[in-house]
Amino acid sequence: MTRPVLTDARAPLTRSVQVVNEQGEAETISIPAERPLTVYVDKRELVTLMTLGAHPEWLVLGYLRNQRLVDSVAAVESVTVDWDVGAAAVKTRAGIERIEERTAHRVVTTGCGQGSVFGHLMEEVDSVALPEARLTQAQLYGIVNAIRLQESTYKSAGSVHGCALFRGEQMLLFVEDVGRHNAIDTIAGWMWLHGQEPATAGEPLVFYTTGRLTSEMVIKSAQMGVAIVVSRSGMTQMGFEIAERIGLCAIGRATGRHFFCYTAPARLALQPGLAGPRLRSAGA
Repeated sequence: MTRPVLTDARAPLTRSVQVVNEQGEAETISIPAERPLTVYVDKRELVTLMTLGAHPEWLVLGYLRNQRLVDSVAAVESVTVDWDVGAAAVKTRAGIERIEERTAHRVVTTGCGQGSVFGHLMEEVDSVALPEARLTQAQLYGIVNAIRLQESTYKSAGSVHGCALFRGEQMLLFVEDVGRHNAIDTIAGWMWLHGQEPATAGEPLVFYTTGRLTSEMVIKSAQMGVAIVVSRSGMTQMGFEIAERIGLCAIGRATGRHFFCYTAPARLALQPGLAGPRLRSAGA
């Protein structure tokens, strides 16, 4: 596979600021960075992404992949990120066919920071074919625990979303950004570069997000060939309907031993004995 040439423009993830606490005392705390990155494809402005800046080159590649603008990572010759001007210059090997037409209609999503997808993605969802994949309840608990133990910007500064890619319960990559849509695009770009494709046998790829499972997150997961998604949060109606339609297993409210399997429960091998007694409350 011909890989694109990438810069390595990882930016500082946090900055220190002075605040006043509830006691009227001055403190120095960390807050996450947020910076604009305008993406140009073959010198044509495409979009401006508000990002933490952890892995901007992967983010740009994943954005192009998840928007279905580029069919293969080999079609990209280079991605050059320059924070001095807040720009990412993408050079393709043969251009993007009908780019004006394909990017004419945008849908603003419910993603934090207002994500956006191009309208044709909604129309193509039924053509997605997900691989065979099955996860055990024990593996699910392993995933939730791995996230609990993961060192993160969220723990030190808050205000970001985390996403991770697992094979079974083995974490392959953990990414944080100011919006979950950016974090999943960054993972998509990494998958492309490193040839991480769904296994037809053996351990399945599983996507984890701290954010809610919206239509955008479900569609992008499916396009990446990931048939099982797990969230610490819940799920929206449109996310549920799309996941149900394409047979994607969506697991939400996953904290400790508790979870809800919203769709495709046949992909989850339940082991109720591992859960322990259910403590019911008004908010359960």
